Amino acid sequence: MNRKDIFKLLVLILLLATGIFFFIYFDLHSFFSDRTKIITFLQSFGPVSVFVFIGIQILQVLVAPIPGEVTGFIGGYVYGIFPGTFYSTIGLTIGSWLAFTLSRTLGLPFVERVVSPKIINQYDHIMAHQGPWVAFLLFLIPGFPKDALCYVLGLSHIRIVTFLVISTVGRLLGTLMLSVQGSCLRNNQDTTFLIMMAVSIIIAALGYFLGKRWYKKYHKPHPEPPKDRNNAPKQG
Repeated sequence: MNRKDIFKLLVLILLLATGIFFFIYFDLHSFFSDRTKIITFLQSFGPVSVFVFIGIQILQVLVAPIPGEVTGFIGGYVYGIFPGTFYSTIGLTIGSWLAFTLSRTLGLPFVERVVSPKIINQYDHIMAHQGPWVAFLLFLIPGFPKDALCYVLGLSHIRIVTFLVISTVGRLLGTLMLSVQGSCLRNNQDTTFLIMMAVSIIIAALGYFLGKRWYKKYHKPHPEPPKDRNNAPKQG
């Protein structure tokens, strides 16, 4: 590792440590979990609130406890369906790229501190043997931990351009549906809102059960190494 790589590594570690400090010190988890607080916070910035919202979406990807469903909903509530979807997509894409880059730069020891080892082990075999197409399907499944997947994919051999395409396109449908729900609630379209909620629940349930079924089909545990017969105890 040359000096340039060491410098980049130190900058990334410093940024990450700073982000974690502010997140804990200001109890941002409670803040981001409250829709009303975020909406009021965004509206207080006036015209530049768009940039603040994009920053929140970036942070939402990097810091797993922030619920992505809340921020996606708020985008539609504050900005409308298509602008909300567009701004959310910008933030999610940048956040996904940063998570992927951090993972690829800092390696497995860093990822194990951000993502549960159980999740890493679950999808390690699939990523190694099924390729980018399967990663795209995982991004499509509602409720799937997509932010954690960004870190896991950073450990794979997938190209960054391919990753950005599958993560951005794969997130798009879910982002659009959340924006529609937020916009409907803002405009007092209660019937449409309830219909969209029902559709989202159905899609999420189908995605969960189909994803679970698909996972069992393609995930095969690593075979145990054969026992050495020469070291086996002799009979008699």
